[in-house]
Amino acid sequence: MPGTADRYLYLTRHAEATPDETGLTEAGRRQAALLGERLRGVPLTAVHHGPLARAAETARLIGERLDGVPVRVAEEAGDYVPYRPSREELPADVADPMLGFLGRFPKEEERVPGAELAAEAVARFTGPVAGDEPRHELVVTHNFLVGWLVRGALGAPAWRWMGVDHANAALTVIRYAPGRPPGLLVFNDTAHLPAPLRWTGFPPHLHV
Repeated sequence: MPGTADRYLYLTRHAEATPDETGLTEAGRRQAALLGERLRGVPLTAVHHGPLARAAETARLIGERLDGVPVRVAEEAGDYVPYRPSREELPADVADPMLGFLGRFPKEEERVPGAELAAEAVARFTGPVAGDEPRHELVVTHNFLVGWLVRGALGAPAWRWMGVDHANAALTVIRYAPGRPPGLLVFNDTAHLPAPLRWTGFPPHLHV
């Protein structure tokens, strides 16, 4: 019988995008390149990215700093709402602002339901892997999916993906080991970025 081995899932939110989100800013391109330099030497087997331009360009720039690591598009790494809680699930003191936030993303605009894509992402990118060799993979995605996967790793309620925010081109790493709960090894780490390039995507009062 084949065994199972650790999976190391590296997650990043795309680098800073232009206002129309058709690509990256100059700062965003620098962020992506620096993240690629940080990951050089990590035994990555693949770089997966969402289909939107800002994720694809980030992944391409990261891949240029790696040696022969394939860069692949993955629809389940896209930008979507992974879970829509009911009012009853939410703490009373935050229900109104959270539901108001979700109202900015109408269901009728979703070509594929976000919950379906989120389930596909969990199936594809999480959990130990078959075989005897650990697997290291990078997923270049968006804020919501990073929050969803971190929430899952911590065993938090489904609604708690909201409020788990990620800076552009920051790094999160989750370990999935056989017989153990997932381990959040690194979260929202921007050590590879100089100070002016950190915390893009966050309002100034949240920069730390």
